[in-house]
Amino acid sequence: MAQPNLLVILTDQHSPHVAGFAGDSFARTPSLDRLAQEGTRLASAYCPSPLCVPSRMSLMTSQHPCDLGIWTNGGVLSPAVPTFAHQLARGGYETVLCGRMHFNGPDQRHGFESRLVGDVSGAMTGMPGREMFEGVWDKAGCGQSVAALGPAACGPGQATYEVYDRDVIARAKAFLAERGPSPERPFCLVVGLLLPHNPYVCAAELFEHYLAVLPEVDTTPPEGEHPAVQAVRESRGLTGVNAEDARRSRAAYYGLVETVDASVGQLLDAVDTAGLAGTTHVIYTSDHGDLNGEHGMWAKSCFYEGSVGVPWLWRGPGVQAGSEVEQVASLLDLGPTLLDFAEAEALPAARGHSLRSLLEQGDDPQWPDRVFAESCASGQRPARMVREGRWKLAVYHGYDHPQLFDLATDPGETRDLGADPEYSEIRDRLSALVLTGWDGARIENCVVGESIARTRPTQPGVSERWPFPAGANQR
Repeated sequence: MAQPNLLVILTDQHSPHVAGFAGDSFARTPSLDRLAQEGTRLASAYCPSPLCVPSRMSLMTSQHPCDLGIWTNGGVLSPAVPTFAHQLARGGYETVLCGRMHFNGPDQRHGFESRLVGDVSGAMTGMPGREMFEGVWDKAGCGQSVAALGPAACGPGQATYEVYDRDVIARAKAFLAERGPSPERPFCLVVGLLLPHNPYVCAAELFEHYLAVLPEVDTTPPEGEHPAVQAVRESRGLTGVNAEDARRSRAAYYGLVETVDASVGQLLDAVDTAGLAGTTHVIYTSDHGDLNGEHGMWAKSCFYEGSVGVPWLWRGPGVQAGSEVEQVASLLDLGPTLLDFAEAEALPAARGHSLRSLLEQGDDPQWPDRVFAESCASGQRPARMVREGRWKLAVYHGYDHPQLFDLATDPGETRDLGADPEYSEIRDRLSALVLTGWDGARIENCVVGESIARTRPTQPGVSERWPFPAGANQR
């Protein structure tokens, strides 16, 4: 069989729970639901870090943040580290990036031979006279503090992120149409969307719909919450979110997810129109989740399921239709799986594994059923998580005991077993596992150095920046 085409749709901050295929009866996601019905859903998928840059660099390289030395959004991936784009190019693929990837530093491609739309992060710096939110929306809207939930930053309207995604989708559709049913070379097109990342701003009709139908969420912090998580909550002012701000931000987030779904629908239609459906793998996932009020928290940077989990759908030649994989998977597995289907050379030092057997047969006796994630974002000390089967354990550098959940009996993570003597055996075994090759004290020192390096950024070239238009933000 000829090498298949690969279309990867990577969004930013999509909760694994907010979608129709995930069982959410309020989310209207017909395009994603269609993709789930026509392909396989990875129902227990995780990001390598619940923060944009470390997660994305790990996704590209199939290495952990601690392997790469990247833990914050200021991290720079070395051009010497190979990515799945490098390996696919070596295997004869046309590798194309269209939109968001959040590369820092002068190398804005890392193995992609072309980039159709530059990144918004480059546009936010080095372009005098242009403000991302132009005074219409509070800049805090794109952050993780309580200010992101307030009326000045959240509500009905249009934010620049939505305009950016429109450009990305338009160019991706044009690319698919230009290649047609028989492209000269197989292609890997990675489409990077900014939504549903906050600012929590969506079209008025979507905002009003979800404001009317969504139930209220309890914003009270869980009783007995681990002190490390409490510290993150307090550093962001999320200890006293009022009910109205919670309602508005949740309504807007659901509206943004529906906006993403419409974008995915356009890409699926473009694949069909170009005659590519039978020869193209279509993959949908996100770099991390958004808690969207779960546990009284928003955004990401912690190990609750809504933050560290991701939606993941895979449709393509040979992939089972209407199937769900329950074994745990990591975005570290994306690159090895793409390379396996492409019959390209594997990534050196890859930590992930090919999902091909799980996607084609629904089972893999050799699957490890274990994933790791790391975090050291603002307001945090270094932390690492392991999910193995039904158990999820997180260790926090500088704290006496870990956090432990049995997701088989407690999927909502309401009962922390981290200090319960009855679970000492599983806790000790997983603690030893998660700490192997990981040093919280060393990482803490490295993150300080990363912050210093970030004060001397190298600006990407103009061609790699998205020149966002004035007037994109509207109320």
